[in-house]
Amino acid sequence: MRTSLAKRLAAGLVALGTLAACSHASPSGPVGNPDGQLAKAAGQAGAFTHLEALQKIADDNGGTRETPSPGYDASVEYVAKVLRDAGYEVSTPTFEATSSSDDDEDSRKRPRRQGSYRNVIAQTRTGDPNRVVFLGAHLDSVPEGPGINDDGSGVAALLELATRLGSSPGVHNAVRFAFWGSEESDMIGSAYYVKNLSGQQRQQILLYMNLDMVASPNAGYFVQGGSGGKKKGAGPPGSSTVARVITEQLTKTGVQVEPMKFAGDSDYDPFVRAGIPSAGPLTGDEKKMTDEQASKWGGESGEVFDRCYHQACDNLANINRTALDRNVRATAAALEYFASYTGGLTSE
Repeated sequence: MRTSLAKRLAAGLVALGTLAACSHASPSGPVGNPDGQLAKAAGQAGAFTHLEALQKIADDNGGTRETPSPGYDASVEYVAKVLRDAGYEVSTPTFEATSSSDDDEDSRKRPRRQGSYRNVIAQTRTGDPNRVVFLGAHLDSVPEGPGINDDGSGVAALLELATRLGSSPGVHNAVRFAFWGSEESDMIGSAYYVKNLSGQQRQQILLYMNLDMVASPNAGYFVQGGSGGKKKGAGPPGSSTVARVITEQLTKTGVQVEPMKFAGDSDYDPFVRAGIPSAGPLTGDEKKMTDEQASKWGGESGEVFDRCYHQACDNLANINRTALDRNVRATAAALEYFASYTGGLTSE
């Protein structure tokens, strides 16, 4: 994740009333799995195995998985192999990066190194390909460290979900997983992918769920996705429905959720700009937890959500396994719901 939470928190609280007001209603269509088998099976233990693999990849390649680097290439190969072994149709399409630099809000320059690099895309063999439930996480780290929370946690969560779901589940809608390169350099991988979709291919995407930093040590429980319409940071129509389902499922794990507006700082942004309903959970970065948030979540007031954000210490020891488990299970339940969802989203 590229920027802090400061501006998003205040705007997100404005949306709380909107989300609460509509929480009594559910979108049309059956629950994805009446027994919730995916949510029951998935959890932090399976995800942590993938985090251990990503940590080893970084350790073997200079302590980083940045794009480009041998660590990133090894990460691509690892993710692709896990998915192929699970029976998925997997591709590693390239994206083009041009040479320049960008200043993010913490004044650190992230180079855009010219060349061709790879994303990883996998899709179920079952489900309607004209109705795609899309989930993504960024596969790269910053140069300074291995990126095990940012965003190994999102990658590991998606691999756990993909392998538990299986490549040929009994679902109404196809499910697609993406692992993006160059998120830390202005989201080049996801932006390139969305830009090069045809109009028909964009229309086939029912919704997008983004997982970025879902296991911060001093964890908050946020869900991005606004109230729909044209309000700044709200996302395209349908985003509030996706956010509400994630929020409801995360609440069932025993936590209170704070809504948060979009701020263009992760791989949801190209989807939002393309008019695709989007949402996603996150646990916070370099902003400090407030007294009120600490009382809700049992964290440390006045301390940042992730003390190792964009640093070398973002390693396995930086992972909050409870937060990881809650977000894996909540996303699993939301995935189940939407995988068998028969309604529309953008008409809200």
